[in-house]
Amino acid sequence: MTNTLQPEALDGRSLDISADKRQQLKAMFPSVFTETRNAEGAVVESIDFERLKAELGTFSEVFESRKERFGLDWPGKADCMKVIQQPSTGTLLPMRDESVNFDSSENLIIEGDNLEVLKLLQKSYYGKVKMIYIDPPYNTGNEFIYPDNFREGLDEYLRYSGQVDAEGRKQSANTETGGRYHSNWLSMMYPRLFLAKNLLRDNGVIFVSIDDHEVHNLRLLMNEIFGEENFFAQIPWQSRTSVQNDTDFSEQHEYIVGYATVRRGEQKRLKESNAKEWFKLPSFAAYPKPLDEDRFSNPDNDSRGKWKADPFDAPNVRENLTYAIRNPKTKEDHWPPQGRCWRTEQPKYIELLRDNRIIFGRTGDARPQLKVFYEEKKLFGEVPTSWFDGNTYGTSTSGTQELQALFDGASPFTFPKPTTLLKTLIRLTTQKDDLVLDFFAGSGTTGHAVMDTNQNDVTARKFILVQLPEKIENKALKSIAGITRERVKRAGKKLTNDPGFRAFKLAASNFKVWSSDPAKVTDLGKSLQLFADHVAPGRQAEDILYELLLKAGYPLTAAIDKLTLTGKEVFSISDGALLICLDRRLTLEVIDAMVARTPAMILCLDDGFRGNDQLKVNAVQTVKSRNQNDETDIVFRVV
Repeated sequence: MTNTLQPEALDGRSLDISADKRQQLKAMFPSVFTETRNAEGAVVESIDFERLKAELGTFSEVFESRKERFGLDWPGKADCMKVIQQPSTGTLLPMRDESVNFDSSENLIIEGDNLEVLKLLQKSYYGKVKMIYIDPPYNTGNEFIYPDNFREGLDEYLRYSGQVDAEGRKQSANTETGGRYHSNWLSMMYPRLFLAKNLLRDNGVIFVSIDDHEVHNLRLLMNEIFGEENFFAQIPWQSRTSVQNDTDFSEQHEYIVGYATVRRGEQKRLKESNAKEWFKLPSFAAYPKPLDEDRFSNPDNDSRGKWKADPFDAPNVRENLTYAIRNPKTKEDHWPPQGRCWRTEQPKYIELLRDNRIIFGRTGDARPQLKVFYEEKKLFGEVPTSWFDGNTYGTSTSGTQELQALFDGASPFTFPKPTTLLKTLIRLTTQKDDLVLDFFAGSGTTGHAVMDTNQNDVTARKFILVQLPEKIENKALKSIAGITRERVKRAGKKLTNDPGFRAFKLAASNFKVWSSDPAKVTDLGKSLQLFADHVAPGRQAEDILYELLLKAGYPLTAAIDKLTLTGKEVFSISDGALLICLDRRLTLEVIDAMVARTPAMILCLDDGFRGNDQLKVNAVQTVKSRNQNDETDIVFRVV
């Protein structure tokens, strides 16, 4: 039997004296170490010597003259705004073979870099999402899923995903020794959170799962993007109940950080007095959690059903709410406890007593209590609390067990969130047909949770999931995006009515993008010839159709009908609000027929005019005349 205990390997290198000294200095003065750019533009860890002098009691003129400001800064932050403002030229190609109920489903699963996808969703989904939940990389140093070169845009993503060449791109560890430990993570998160905020409704909310590695930076980052006043909650979630024995302190929790688009300042609690307007207020407040019916009973067979006894006293001291209540059995007078008062004035109390809503304990010998009936109070629920224990809300282990149950005993994804956790967040923040977005979708827990919640609550919430096609060893699923789709497929099959989903993938535009960079145009004549037909080769009409939907500001789930007008195929979107004709031989007759339907917008391919400028002028004049004569406002565009 081989002895697996081996002595530690001897480091054959001599002591790196400067590195050792830096480590000693860092242990004593951690605040003087910062990330800066060197002469070559690379970000490195450096020592702020002026701050070091100040910590040693010597305040130099340089240190004293520095401008102080409160906020979060890091090397690369300025570049984030450039990344945000750079529009995407990509598109989302439909993947019918990977979908379930493609033509009817209102759910979306999108494969691609979420930064590019968030840009593409801006027009169509601006201000339409009620809840966002994301579970981004925690920056533990083991893996950094979103490569830093994705900031260069769509081209880098296409190379990574193998759509441009076979090389692909590998993820790299974001280790502390790399010199950009926190900066990398912040530069990845900032533009995504910035764009995500645009998609939220005024009464929307975003939840971000995180652990101790970056929770402090995340809060500062979200304060800047969402506003500190819109902070909603930092919920400790007990992610594990077991004890980790290979360390000095076993971590059992993560956090869920919540921010609202506009946090409600008043009327946060749903009550009988504000029930009519509470749901209509244009700001965010959490819905109450359901009442626990098991806490109610009906020992006296009250015709109003189950009830529970609540104290009849309330906070504060008010003269009109302070009076003696006589126990009808013991004849003892009871006053409110010190520093408190009764819930109602005396006339209202007498009314409640006559209505059999006041009791004096089980035997009738105690202080007054109010009977609270389940049927009357269930709408108003209970106030949720900021501690999510593992037994109630699930753990990482229970999340893994859910996946194992779906995938024949083998979980294809590590540390998935449990659906119990997500269903809680969904119920606290959404209702009816609200839209939920998760752009770090992972195994697809959010989509699974939305479908389960809909079935249990008889609602029609919708979801959008976005996931990078990170390569995995599973040959059938191929990537994490494959896991996302397969999990939602399998979960849907277990429901009474499978809502399905429409699958899309990020790709280069269906339309050839002209490069203004002379270095990229090696043959001008050939380039001009290629752009005579500006539609990319191999793309189908449906591919083009969905790109035009997005870029015209219509959702990917918009209703699409096919019409035949003067012998030409025309797509009618959202009951005729948008008409799209992709025919390569347009006629004035089909233009007239589309204009006659008075849509908000008409889109045609520029190729459809075949260089006939007169036909194009006549088409524009037809639209212009209709707008003037009928006071309509039809927008006519060619692509």
